[in-house]
Amino acid sequence: MFKGSYVALVTPLLANGDIDNASLEALVQWHIESGTHGIVAVGTTGESATLPMDEHIDVVRQIVHYADGQVPIIAGSGANSTEEAIFLTKEMAKLSVDGFLSVVPYYNKPQQRGIIAHFEAIAEASDLPTILYNVPSRTVTDMSTDTVAALAKHPNIVGLKDATGDLSRLAETKQAVHGEFVNFSGDDASGCEFMCNGGDGVISVSANIAPHSMAQMCKHALAGDLSQAREFDAVLTELHHDLFIEPNPVIPKWALFKMGRINSPMLRLPMVLPELNSQKQIEQRLFQLGLIR
Repeated sequence: MFKGSYVALVTPLLANGDIDNASLEALVQWHIESGTHGIVAVGTTGESATLPMDEHIDVVRQIVHYADGQVPIIAGSGANSTEEAIFLTKEMAKLSVDGFLSVVPYYNKPQQRGIIAHFEAIAEASDLPTILYNVPSRTVTDMSTDTVAALAKHPNIVGLKDATGDLSRLAETKQAVHGEFVNFSGDDASGCEFMCNGGDGVISVSANIAPHSMAQMCKHALAGDLSQAREFDAVLTELHHDLFIEPNPVIPKWALFKMGRINSPMLRLPMVLPELNSQKQIEQRLFQLGLIR
């Protein structure tokens, strides 16, 4: 089952807005070399909301090709339209992905019963495992622990990415859902403590910038060496904060551009480049971490 440091991979774009496949391949190889345990392809950090479905599917196809079976690939299949999410799930199931990550529908504010019906329909669309994603700061709707427990009864729903930052939710979920259900943190600032309290891994934005350190933190946490895990995380505390001074993935893309890891910091509208003071703040952090000169 999925465990450890999974990067919520950005989708690099050229200055003209096309997918930058050369940078995408280089990022995948860098993560494999750095010890990243798995890749989330075209999740919300990968700008899934603004990539057309054909492009979304093609980026996942390319990531699977570049990874060549060396690490698991979880494809982002979320949408606020159940029909669209089902279509993405069926199409990407043909690409040799290892599973799916599906976000709570955004904007339309479904009832808890609607969330259950939505995810059950997605889970029925493929035999591959699905991880639920709860991020109420972006979706408005908060998926309750009772809803997670109800969905965990479906054989294809195997885990939860919890981006609430509330560690009490992990304890609630572990009490409500038993067996091999996987608990991932989606909040980098509390990800280490999440794992030290029994979580299975992180699906991380910070791993885009510091993949080796995030992988080591997770490795030590899973081994029960909590002091060592906290030492790795302590170095990244300010990075966790600075990557979110503007809406994700604005700052991660700027950081990767300044690090020479992608050719352009381009984003899909309505996202735009960071303000000058934000650029300077993340560049100073990268300099302090020895990631740029």
